[in-house]
Amino acid sequence: MYTLIFLPYNFHKGSPMTAKRDEKKSLQGRLLQGTFSRENIEAIVIAVVLALFIRTFVVQAFKIPSGSMEETLLIGDHILVNKFIYGITIPFTEKKLITFAKPKPGDIIVFIYPEDPSKDFIKRVIAVEGDILTIKDKKVFVNGKQFEDPHGVLHKDPDIISSEYDRLNPRDNFGPVTVPPHALFVMGDNRDRSLDSRFWGYVDLNKVKGKAFIIYWSWGGFFKDIPWIDYFYQFKFFKDVRWSLIGKIIH
Repeated sequence: MYTLIFLPYNFHKGSPMTAKRDEKKSLQGRLLQGTFSRENIEAIVIAVVLALFIRTFVVQAFKIPSGSMEETLLIGDHILVNKFIYGITIPFTEKKLITFAKPKPGDIIVFIYPEDPSKDFIKRVIAVEGDILTIKDKKVFVNGKQFEDPHGVLHKDPDIISSEYDRLNPRDNFGPVTVPPHALFVMGDNRDRSLDSRFWGYVDLNKVKGKAFIIYWSWGGFFKDIPWIDYFYQFKFFKDVRWSLIGKIIH
């Protein structure tokens, strides 16, 4: 006599249909994961390319590190510069591919500092190529007429440095000089505390990065010895924000 012994069998686990279905799900999962990763990478690449394009050709952010443009721009002001207004510059060069306009007197421009290309300076254009410029006792004359600056010029030092007394310091008396071709004569609005064309010469048009047009953030605080986290807890950070300057158009 024979005894039949029935062993349990997992039909779902071992069936060919189940194995094929599991394989299909696994393949779909891998495809979905690959698509998700590829879409993320594509989005990141597009965002980076777009950001670089905007920064290179359209607009760039800068921070004001010194008081040479007071009271127009203060230390801690964060500004946006229109890089498209004067033309399109070939990336990694100083050559203009297309020129739309040239800086004119009164424009506030950001440019590469002639004596140190690693630094960017911001000043106001006073005279352009062909103009004759003279400074007499702190008063600026362009082509024989006093330079009109309706937005104000700051003089912190009441004393006047005579050119006869100190020929090495042209701060208050300068020229006459004729601005050469393809160049600009620039000065800071804080005339007594500005290192500008009076001291190091002209700005080549190819060195101009763009025109400042708006203050998007302004903060006048300094952390000093206070940890930054304490600044927030004590609400000092918000007290030092110059709210009235945010969004101000630069003239």
